[in-house]
Amino acid sequence: MRVAFVSETTAHHADGDDLARLDVLASCLAERGHEVDVCCAQWWEGQPDTFEYEGVTYHAVTEERGERWFAPKVAPLLRAIDPDVVHTTSRTPGHVYGARWGGVLAGAPLVCDWYDPHETTEGLRGRAYRYAARKPSEVVAPSRTVKTSVRECGANGGNVSVVPTGIDMEQIRHTTPGDGGDIVFSRRLDEDANLETLLLALAEFREYDWNCTVIGDGPARDRYERQARDLRIADRVEFVGEQSVEDRVALFKNAHVYVHTAERTSFALDLQRALACGCVSIVEYHAESSAHELVETRERGFRATSAEELVRSLVAAGDIERLAVDDEFDANDRDAFLESYLDVYREAQAEGTLF
Repeated sequence: MRVAFVSETTAHHADGDDLARLDVLASCLAERGHEVDVCCAQWWEGQPDTFEYEGVTYHAVTEERGERWFAPKVAPLLRAIDPDVVHTTSRTPGHVYGARWGGVLAGAPLVCDWYDPHETTEGLRGRAYRYAARKPSEVVAPSRTVKTSVRECGANGGNVSVVPTGIDMEQIRHTTPGDGGDIVFSRRLDEDANLETLLLALAEFREYDWNCTVIGDGPARDRYERQARDLRIADRVEFVGEQSVEDRVALFKNAHVYVHTAERTSFALDLQRALACGCVSIVEYHAESSAHELVETRERGFRATSAEELVRSLVAAGDIERLAVDDEFDANDRDAFLESYLDVYREAQAEGTLF
């Protein structure tokens, strides 16, 4: 199968969970022997219009990101590539127009990745989101929370699939536990991180023997560190900043409890990794966070709605035996992730044949 991705921004341009997800998918497809093309803004040096990298062919639609002609230029390029499936994203919804017409010219169905919730607004941008939700043969969301957002933008719920981001179970099995806290938190430290809820709970948890590792950096880090000092728990809470995936997994394998308090999360990838590493999980419920979806049916998971419930959950979690690896998450490894997308592609092709 030949798959053409349309994404002006890639993991080579910027960091982002949605970009990393597409990069993993492209790599998995290439490793399985499929032909993979990525239509994007140029990120490599030199003048070639195409660039081969790790089994994937990148096509420069524009020289820089943000150029207004990306969408009209990508349509004829897709016709020349002649893919079996066109795979675009809702990150820049206006680009879905070019991806769809390129798919029409190539006779290929359109699949759209919808990673983050988007509010349907008035004007051209709102119209573009509604178009991006309605026109693809299939839309893929990482969680039920995001699927609801796609449907609110007008998508047919029957054409929206939920595919959790895959994790590297082989890496998790072979990683040696690192040196960190019994309790671990991992996220960009911004206003949405809501770390203060955990810090308040830990302050009430002083009588117990614990220490906590906070992974991540961001504009709110200084405020959170100051709060830990004010609560007199700074000697038991270590802020370690940004860490690689390998180092985060090592810290998860050492920890007993992973706590997720963020108010907005499209897909809690580090929570899933920590669960696979055997951590007991505590998730603070928020309407705009999908994290609770990973723990709502698990005996080794707790949901909380306040600092008081977090404290009770921390006490209860201490009585649950820790696992070295949770084999249940083999169903969420990268092979399963790829197979789920291949099923979506086949459904899109079948729908194209039908109509």
